[in-house]
Amino acid sequence: MNKSELRFTKPAIRILENEHRYLSYLMEEWHAIVLLFEREKMSLEEGRRQLDKLRTQITNFMKPLKKHTDKEDRYFLPLLGNYIGLEQGPIVGIQEEHREIDGYIGHFLHYTEGNTDLLSLGEIQAAVKDAGEAFEVLTVHFMKEENVLFEMAETQITEADHKKLSEKLNTLIT
Repeated sequence: MNKSELRFTKPAIRILENEHRYLSYLMEEWHAIVLLFEREKMSLEEGRRQLDKLRTQITNFMKPLKKHTDKEDRYFLPLLGNYIGLEQGPIVGIQEEHREIDGYIGHFLHYTEGNTDLLSLGEIQAAVKDAGEAFEVLTVHFMKEENVLFEMAETQITEADHKKLSEKLNTLIT
């Protein structure tokens, strides 16, 4: 299946799927910088320049990511939990991954705030690893949501609940 093709038919789930596509697009942009650090030997000056670009892109990425995960945590997961349970199973794992993603990105942003001219190349590279970890967790996280939770939601949630959910989720994340 082409990455741009949408799999889901229910409007509420399609909204979340579309948001994943948009967030993945933004992630690819900043992940390219992470890969530069992994693949190329760069000077301290170039490292600081690339770090500043990465920090800007991740900061801009956080607003739509937060809006997306807030919608999932507030509307989607509780509703699906009414059908499959909230105390154990896939919803618990997804909620833990939301916290893990926040942790990696928060750590990266915390250690790179302020004057980046004070950071050594080693410190920059260590911080960039957190951004790389966030990318990896997000990529797997989106796949889990789509292949497990979205699949369940498509088949198990009633039409009436899908309609209510769609109305709640139909907001912009940009």
